[in-house]
Amino acid sequence: MRVDPAFWLHRRVLVTGHTGFKGIWLSARLLVLGAEVAGLAREPDHARPLFDALDLARRLDHHPVDLRDAEAVRRIVRRVRPEIVFHLAAQPLVLEGLRRPVETFATNLLGTVHLLEALRDEPDLRAVVVATSDKVYREGAGRRREEDPLGGDDPYSASKAAAELAVACWRRCYLTPEDGVGLATARAGNVVGAGDFAPHRLVPDAVRALVRGEPVVLRHPGHRRPWQHVLDAVRGYLLLAQRLAEAPSETPAAFNFGPGDDPPPTVRELVERLLAAWGGGAWRVRPGAGETVERPHLALDAGRAWAYLGWRPLLDLDETVVWTVAGYRALLREGRADFVTEQIERHAARERAPVARREESRVEA
Repeated sequence: MRVDPAFWLHRRVLVTGHTGFKGIWLSARLLVLGAEVAGLAREPDHARPLFDALDLARRLDHHPVDLRDAEAVRRIVRRVRPEIVFHLAAQPLVLEGLRRPVETFATNLLGTVHLLEALRDEPDLRAVVVATSDKVYREGAGRRREEDPLGGDDPYSASKAAAELAVACWRRCYLTPEDGVGLATARAGNVVGAGDFAPHRLVPDAVRALVRGEPVVLRHPGHRRPWQHVLDAVRGYLLLAQRLAEAPSETPAAFNFGPGDDPPPTVRELVERLLAAWGGGAWRVRPGAGETVERPHLALDAGRAWAYLGWRPLLDLDETVVWTVAGYRALLREGRADFVTEQIERHAARERAPVARREESRVEA
């Protein structure tokens, strides 16, 4: 299965969270495909440099709305009349969730419910993809599969697991396959790429340190994560939406999207690759970094995505890092965002010719 330009051409698509890092890349990909994109989210924050450089407020139907405002959400949904919906809007940071638990649950759980409820009466709706997280699973050994128990020990993880339960309820009771609507959750691993400036995230923190000429400070260099390039996650969302629209009754309700590394790379391994691509730098461990709510090992089994969607990451970790560094340099040094379209086109070419030599996809940092 491939991303089908004919499916997306002139398709009315609503993206919540289009002002965030992953939502920006998804919106840019949809615009390249010729979709009619509307965005619903609060004004850009950490990803504003990328959002502004791409001029997305002008290029798509931009609606600055807080998901916690149920009536505003309903009003925008009625105006857009979406056929496809990608729900990415969230409070996405673990440490921010610890500081602001009520807001985190209000956004991640109740905001999801507000959107699903607003979509109930949309006559043209065909598919809804709700992005959650690889952190929705209860802690356990091995690669997590979609049928494993859900849970969460911190407000971010718990609120995302709760959103999974809400989606399952709406899929059974309201937005049902029998009514011709495909609804599923997408649990992506750790996503990296240029333009993310959120605090307390490994790659943005590393880039800030490198720009200042300082060592990259690591809290837990031995922690393992299923890192993947943002365009690989975006491709998974697009394929899932196509499948949901075409075969809602035959498509499962949840999908993992993550690389097949076993075990996943450590924080140290990723940072050392980043330093090599950057052309220098050092890292150190933060003194006193000890107990944490962050799980030491996260890994996903993406076999379902391969079986139903033909999805696997098109970029390996080295390519992911090189593409990411090249994008940050273009954005930070020159204020350019044309790398987004360039990387989108090269990623799409990789999908069309998956056996192409990897060396041809590399860019110089």
